[in-house]
Amino acid sequence: MKNVTDSFVSLGHWPSAGSFGFNTDILATNPINLSVVLGVLIFFGKGVLSDLLDNRKQRILNTIRNSEELRRGAVERLEKSRTRLRKVEKEAEDYIVNGYQEIEREKLNLRNSIGQNLERLENYKNETIQFEQQRAINQVRQRVFQQALQGALGTLNNCLNNELHLRTISANIGMFGAMKEITD
Repeated sequence: MKNVTDSFVSLGHWPSAGSFGFNTDILATNPINLSVVLGVLIFFGKGVLSDLLDNRKQRILNTIRNSEELRRGAVERLEKSRTRLRKVEKEAEDYIVNGYQEIEREKLNLRNSIGQNLERLENYKNETIQFEQQRAINQVRQRVFQQALQGALGTLNNCLNNELHLRTISANIGMFGAMKEITD
């Protein structure tokens, strides 16, 4: 107890109020000043600091919520875009496959059409050749027949009398008419 009373006694020995000075003893003044400042700060600043921290916490939580909502929206848009991309890629692949199939189909149709046209042209050519051959044969027959007839008529004119000559001409005209009907 002596230490406690000594400290009160020492309080009574303070210099008078008329003299003011700085206490340069750092070890004695700083812990007291610091404890007073900290006490005042804790007592009065506790509510302000608590409010500041709560506001900051709410802003951080709101920012996190907003970020999560934005992230979810971005993920949904990304999935929709991926789905649309897969659909477009599938359609493009279908167009390519269908295009190649259509090209092959058209090539086959063109080949078939060309083959049919060539076959028709060949048939037409053969028919034309046969027709022209037949016509040429008929013309040659007619000329041969006319020449033979003229030769026969010439011989008959020299050898026959008028009555026989008229009967032969009538018979030949009848035969010639019959042959003409057969050839037509």
